[in-house]
Amino acid sequence: MIRLDAPRPVRFCDGLTRRDFLYAGAVPALGLTLAEVQSATADAPKPDADVNCIFIFLVGGPSQLDTFDPKPDAPAEVRGPFSPIDTKAPGVRVTEIFPKLAAHADKFSLVRSMYHTATAVHDTGHQMMQTGRLFSGGVEHPHMGSVLGYLKGGRGELPAHVLLPRPIGRTGGNLPHGHTAGYLGKPHDPFILNADPSTPNFKVPDLLPPEYLTPQRADRRQKLRDAVDGGLTAFEKSDAAKQMDDNFALAYKLMSSEKARAAFDLSKEPDKVRERYGKTRFGQSCLMARRLIEAGVRFVTVNMFETVFDEVTWDIHGSRPFTDITEMAKQVAPNFDQGLSTLLDDLSQRGLLKTTMVVATGEFGRTPKINPAGGRDHHPGVWSLLMGGGPLKGGTVVGESDEHAYAPKTRPLTTGEFAATVYRGLGIDYHKELPGPQGRPIPITDYGVKAIEELF
Repeated sequence: MIRLDAPRPVRFCDGLTRRDFLYAGAVPALGLTLAEVQSATADAPKPDADVNCIFIFLVGGPSQLDTFDPKPDAPAEVRGPFSPIDTKAPGVRVTEIFPKLAAHADKFSLVRSMYHTATAVHDTGHQMMQTGRLFSGGVEHPHMGSVLGYLKGGRGELPAHVLLPRPIGRTGGNLPHGHTAGYLGKPHDPFILNADPSTPNFKVPDLLPPEYLTPQRADRRQKLRDAVDGGLTAFEKSDAAKQMDDNFALAYKLMSSEKARAAFDLSKEPDKVRERYGKTRFGQSCLMARRLIEAGVRFVTVNMFETVFDEVTWDIHGSRPFTDITEMAKQVAPNFDQGLSTLLDDLSQRGLLKTTMVVATGEFGRTPKINPAGGRDHHPGVWSLLMGGGPLKGGTVVGESDEHAYAPKTRPLTTGEFAATVYRGLGIDYHKELPGPQGRPIPITDYGVKAIEELF
């Protein structure tokens, strides 16, 4: 994140240091690329028909049995406490904890045969579901939203990829979580909100200047090149310096952009709309995601949780610091049910669903048998996810799990195939090669991987 008020040594007369100047220029402005710089300064582009994506990450890993893949005929210790209910999609059933989503099942499809064979820890699932691959050999693969931004750039003054409300933090491991641009480099990282949009007096911390930074001081700081001593003269004549200046200027432009400020400003929404989404962190993040897509952002990632510790989440091991199935159903499920169902309905009413994919997934599933603590443990052997909008079908189920939801019974699907499906929906050739470390070409997904055709 760019900081205009960070304390640094070697200060100039206006209070900013040479290090600040270099940092502001070298760090890509809020995730924007050179292509975005050119786009922002050129004539306003015509509206395009590109498909966008809202990627909702259910951090913690929901139980397939208690959500989208009920098994009413399984033994009690497997089927769990919730009954299946019919949905608006004929023949498709979910559990009773999602009554509102059930009424919108024609807008999305379910995949019930996802699996992976990597270690059953959160970090690996986070990587694989957001990048399609596992961190290996020191190579960190880019998030799907970062790939989209790299290939298509942003629209106007807004970043191509925004992450809400905060990046995934501590989940028990020390591996990358997959939310960065990886080997594509920091210029293509998402703009991270780093704030809870449900709090009173919410502001976007790294978008608006500090209150004490007056327009006059901001204008002076934009002209700081006049204050930099002659030691930088030779460097300033280089192409690298030009790029830094462009990014630095664009940072100011974004900060002063009425359109950017308006996209993040939830106070512009009627209170009844905010109530429909739910006055929670997740509900208001879903509302902000809709506003950002409407304003021109291509890809929005919404993390439902930042961690799995000391909070009621999808990580239902049963014992503290985790939660159990009952607590999940009382707190997490209604929040998710309200926020996502309202998002789908809102996008549909505004004509945005036909150009916006909506994905909701966790990093793995849960063990079929309920443990002695009243919960279920990590299980990447099979899980379910939701996909709809854009070119994707609604009201369909792809794949099925076995009678206890322990493993895929038909159509086993990998995280690479899931990523290929998202890329195809976005209009991207998922076998296109990207410049990897040391310039080595790396295909977006592994060769031979194919999208889930049944969803198109």
